[in-house]
Amino acid sequence: MLISICIPTYNRSQSLLNCLNSLSLQTNHDFEVCISDNCSNDDIESFIEPYKKKLKIKFSKNTENLGAALNFLKVASMAENEFVWFIGDDDLLMPNAVEDITNLINKNRDCDFFWVNSNHLNSDYLKKFEYPFNTKNLPKNMETLSRLKNDEKLKFFDLIKHRIAFDYLLGIYVCVFKRKGWSENLHVIDYEKIKDKNSWSNFENTCFHIKIFCEAFNNSNAYFCAKPLSINLHGIREWTNLYPLVEIIRIPEALDYYRKKGLNIYQYIYEKNYSLRNFFNYFFKIFINGKKMGSEYVNFREHFFKNLIYPNSWLSIFYFLKKRFKMLLNKIFRIN
Repeated sequence: MLISICIPTYNRSQSLLNCLNSLSLQTNHDFEVCISDNCSNDDIESFIEPYKKKLKIKFSKNTENLGAALNFLKVASMAENEFVWFIGDDDLLMPNAVEDITNLINKNRDCDFFWVNSNHLNSDYLKKFEYPFNTKNLPKNMETLSRLKNDEKLKFFDLIKHRIAFDYLLGIYVCVFKRKGWSENLHVIDYEKIKDKNSWSNFENTCFHIKIFCEAFNNSNAYFCAKPLSINLHGIREWTNLYPLVEIIRIPEALDYYRKKGLNIYQYIYEKNYSLRNFFNYFFKIFINGKKMGSEYVNFREHFFKNLIYPNSWLSIFYFLKKRFKMLLNKIFRIN
């Protein structure tokens, strides 16, 4: 076997079964599935029992909730194959996903890291069909994370461009990588800070995987796969209210770290400016909503004043007003 699919899970038994069903429908079953249950209230193991007949499943349940970051590390430690693919318990794989990524890896043995495009779909769509969801019922046209249409072999840092993906590898579900590179570079993690169980509360428990990737693959060949092989469902995740914090705090921090590890200065400035396109709008939202949007995780000197040197920090006011004006015009014309 070439691939280990790693799924950290917590209190999402129904979503997990949809995910596992998509794995059972793969055209290639030569892979292992590693599941780490972060001390769910549900009896996850009994839920997944029927799929053990169809899939090579390893299951482990933590005796206490470790927090998301440590559970990711736990499930990765269960993997035994050459390449690891993290997917969320609320994600799905396209029916040919494993076959396609296996072929890509075998044809590009000089690449240690693969960025794999993903479809976006509202989770409400699944409710129209019998449970667990069968991927044969997926809509034909779905929005993709990256709009690029052609595959490309490049260097790892060439992936850090918003034209590939606006989150700059923050979404780990698009990353397929050599397990050896991951396991040999865990020393870069600040284990004290990632113990914080509050999602997105600091750089370490949000971007621990980015730190490992930079250490392991900064000089590696990488491959951009334009064909979507997974489905990222939105509408399920509990941290949606923290998205403004993620975009204007954590993503710029990730870019700062990429620069520290060797990202080209011009690429860094260009992408950092792009990442701040909603700066004032989102800072205002965080300030108004307080802890509900993670205001306690904001350091104004580090996260606000230092970013004012970038044009988009100021232009974000104009972008926001322009968007609102367009919405107002559309509303007026619809009424008339």
